[in-house]
Amino acid sequence: MPPLLHDAFQLHRRSLTWSVMRIVRDPQIAEDLAQETYVRAHKAIEAGPIEHVEAFLHQTARNLALDYLRRRKTRSRVETDGLSDEALENIPADTPSLEAELIERERLRLFQAALATLPERAQQVVVLSRMEEWTNARIAQHLGVSERTVFNDLKLAMAHCRDALARSDRR
Repeated sequence: MPPLLHDAFQLHRRSLTWSVMRIVRDPQIAEDLAQETYVRAHKAIEAGPIEHVEAFLHQTARNLALDYLRRRKTRSRVETDGLSDEALENIPADTPSLEAELIERERLRLFQAALATLPERAQQVVVLSRMEEWTNARIAQHLGVSERTVFNDLKLAMAHCRDALARSDRR
């Protein structure tokens, strides 16, 4: 460890900790951040000389304290302590329920059945447009029809499938 850094850190340790403490308002966190300041300064010195070690230590400690506050503020938006069991049980899962999954499978089956009743070109237009994400111009060129024909086929096919799903939902 560089003697200059060690000596400067020992000399300014209390003022570093106190400066950080005024920002974070927690003595344990302040001590941890003071230690992190030393580690960061040591790494910086390994990369190249530091002209004003004391100023570097104080600025690094201040930056670490402010970073800590930003992280804590961000975490407080998404984390919480002390939730009741009931509240925890009512947090929605990030995966669909079995019931929702079954409903969506049935809707997909109905969509596919409705699509199957359409003329072949209309089926191709829907698949190329919605699944393969082709442009209408590319589909028109591929099928040898105009872009307007592709647009009309897609519009009619989607309306047909939407109506089939709506009829199913009304049952």
